[in-house]
Amino acid sequence: MDCSACMPRKPWKLPFVAEPEEVAALRRVLRTHLGLWGLPELTEAAQLCVSELVSNVVTHVGRGTPATLAVSMSGTRLRIEVHDPDARALPTLVEAADDAETGRGMALVSAHSDRWGVQLQLDRKVTWVELATALRAPDGHSRSVHVARAENVLRGYDMRQVTDPTGSSRLNAVVAEAAVIMAITDLLHWLRAHGRDADEALEQAQVQFEAEAARSAIGDGCVPIGRDWNF
Repeated sequence: MDCSACMPRKPWKLPFVAEPEEVAALRRVLRTHLGLWGLPELTEAAQLCVSELVSNVVTHVGRGTPATLAVSMSGTRLRIEVHDPDARALPTLVEAADDAETGRGMALVSAHSDRWGVQLQLDRKVTWVELATALRAPDGHSRSVHVARAENVLRGYDMRQVTDPTGSSRLNAVVAEAAVIMAITDLLHWLRAHGRDADEALEQAQVQFEAEAARSAIGDGCVPIGRDWNF
């Protein structure tokens, strides 16, 4: 793969205390990171899974329990983990009636994820879910029509491979960003040369970009808490 188009996605962890009000905060953090990772289309499903997994810790392990949210790539899948110190009670997928107020948590997780499971360790339980992406590689980028068209434009610019001694793709991303800025600048020059208002076009492009980005994400409100563990 051309590393100038790579999207580094380093695993990250965030400790938190299991309280109901933490759910919304964790959803916001996840949404921000998915945006930075170029995976905004996964926001809705990922936030739902985090809401259910964290709410289960609050309900079945106990408020105030120290826990951890961990996010990484598992191949081309997005992997979300919630760690808690209680390995006695395990989340179980149960069948809930349509009008039931509880029992839907892991059913929702199962419906919105590619797969899920539980790992028992000496000092903790790890409940994980994995969401399928359209990526071709863990450090690839989303193959949207907008990205594809932009790549066709950028082929005419200098996208030379640049790496640091550690082999990091950070400098490659800087080179790619410089090429994108150059392409935008050239397009603005083209508009002005053809008697068009470059500032107005740039403003319209920003409005259209934000509208399309908004359609691929959801708000920060919480989904209903599921309580479906068997003991």
